[in-house]
Amino acid sequence: MKYISLLGATGSIGTQTVDIILNHREEFSLVAMSVGRNIALARKIMSDLSPELVSTIEKQDADVLRAEFPHISFAYGDSGLTEVAVHDKATILVNGVMGSVGLQPTLHAIEAKKTIALANKETLVTAGHLVMAAAKKQDVTILPVDSEHSAIYQSLQGENKKNIERIILTASGGSFRERTRGELQGVTVEEALNHPNWSMGAKITIDSASMMNKGLEVIEAHWLFDLPYEKIDVLLHKESVIHSMVEFHDSSIIAQLGSPDMRVPIQYALTYPDRIPLSNANKLNLSEVGKLHFQEMDFERFRCLKFAYEAGKAGGSYPTVLNAANEATVAAFLTGKITFLQIEDYVEQALNQHRIIVNPSLSEIEEVDRETRNFVQSLF
Repeated sequence: MKYISLLGATGSIGTQTVDIILNHREEFSLVAMSVGRNIALARKIMSDLSPELVSTIEKQDADVLRAEFPHISFAYGDSGLTEVAVHDKATILVNGVMGSVGLQPTLHAIEAKKTIALANKETLVTAGHLVMAAAKKQDVTILPVDSEHSAIYQSLQGENKKNIERIILTASGGSFRERTRGELQGVTVEEALNHPNWSMGAKITIDSASMMNKGLEVIEAHWLFDLPYEKIDVLLHKESVIHSMVEFHDSSIIAQLGSPDMRVPIQYALTYPDRIPLSNANKLNLSEVGKLHFQEMDFERFRCLKFAYEAGKAGGSYPTVLNAANEATVAAFLTGKITFLQIEDYVEQALNQHRIIVNPSLSEIEEVDRETRNFVQSLF
């Protein structure tokens, strides 16, 4: 039995993690979870899985649920996230929250020697040097949950890192992959949220449309696999069948393939190094797929990907600025305050005005994050 703490139980990653737990109760037990604002769904999860601890965003939600579920302990806010992350009984933390809010609980979980199943890429983007150093010090395993990083992780099993020529992250191209830059003028939120391949949360779907999501994944891959940016490539692959690849010195390429289903990388992280059957899986049939298509990335068409490479290579506090500016602008786009193309314009302005901190501490990262958000919000 593996005991799981889950951050973001009512989000996209969280609900799919819950589905896996429900279908494999002999393997997994949910002992603690944090939830968002979907309290109705939170009630259902609590009824189905009876976690010992639940954290809400707001105190009033915790108070209401406490009266309904007296056998469950409740917490709220940022401190509640940490309580869930370090729950005594938990052996694995699944971090499925969106944004930099996932950083602090991850660091606390590492200190508590929990295995980390990481779907919160912002944790490594904003503070990769601190997170990986802490994981090494505590001898903690960080298992990637993003489909691309999980594919690379799986492709590297039994291989020697010194033989890697490069890793290749595949990108679907997002909601607007068929459109030119000129055709992006005036696109709506609804259009941006209509992803052709994946069912994901709103923020990550917008990031996929701008290609910022792939840029964040490039930075995440740099930290997870300890590779220079020159050995991390991105390839447009519209079918989302090959989830990523590793090329070796001898010209061999090993890839992980499958139908688009985030439960696959989630379950692999929960069962690693073993595998178990995936309930209701849509098995990949290559004869039905017929053809796979690949295309080089256009850095002028997808400017956010270019910004991410530049920020990653510059290092220091630049990735923190990249992430904070993107979170602020995506939130503004989703609420109709700015246009889709202004996301990249404001991210670029935030990067250009920043003065780098070469090796930022946690407090400096948090301050840069706040300053960047304030700067971006002053632009609209």
